[in-house]
Amino acid sequence: MKRRDGEPVETSQQSSRSVAQDVIPLSVLDLATVATGSTPAQALRETVEVSAEVERLGYHRLWVAEHHGMPAVASSAPAVLIAHLANTTTTLRVGSGGVMLPNHAPLVVAEQFGTLEALHPGRIDLGLGRAPGTDQVTVRALRRTPDMHADTFPDDVVELINYLLPGEGLPSHPSANPGRGYLPEVWLLGSSLFSAQLAGLLGLPFSFAYHFAPKLLDAALTTYRSNFRPSVLHTEPRVMVAVSVL
Repeated sequence: MKRRDGEPVETSQQSSRSVAQDVIPLSVLDLATVATGSTPAQALRETVEVSAEVERLGYHRLWVAEHHGMPAVASSAPAVLIAHLANTTTTLRVGSGGVMLPNHAPLVVAEQFGTLEALHPGRIDLGLGRAPGTDQVTVRALRRTPDMHADTFPDDVVELINYLLPGEGLPSHPSANPGRGYLPEVWLLGSSLFSAQLAGLLGLPFSFAYHFAPKLLDAALTTYRSNFRPSVLHTEPRVMVAVSVL
């Protein structure tokens, strides 16, 4: 057994425990990719098989992404897919990486993920992104009204979280039920300094898309940590980095 720098690690029991405590939890992002000659149904079955295997191997989370209008990607309805994955696993955290919030009304997302958290308490993650995840024609079909766009993303994130927090909520907002008090673990996703700063200001965990913008990694994490403000959800910064691997 070797360290990352090549220095040997002792194999004593005490040393093994020390090394284990330093291991970074590993997770999986799955797009339910439709291979050439395959079908969306087969791609979704393969995602279910992947979730069982990564749970067996001890991975911490499995997230599915939201994409629309892409023949090669079957994960267009993450809340539906997450419900099935949570039902076919027992310990694995499952969630969205992410829900593209500008495509949806915050109340609808709160009800969907409040329902998931009520069904599978302590195992649901809600990763939020501000990109559309599709082309402009599909964006118009998804949003239906022209005033739903990425510029309102920070306010939409706050509104969504307020639907889920325990308590009475804001008088100006309706009630999400299920939703109120059924709070999944909320993450902010991004590949820019804007998203990093916003996650810090809101006191949310931040997942950086290294596979989209590898050169921004250090700057993004520095921006996130320097702007972090403790919130009712988290008192300290938390970071996840998404990379492509073979």
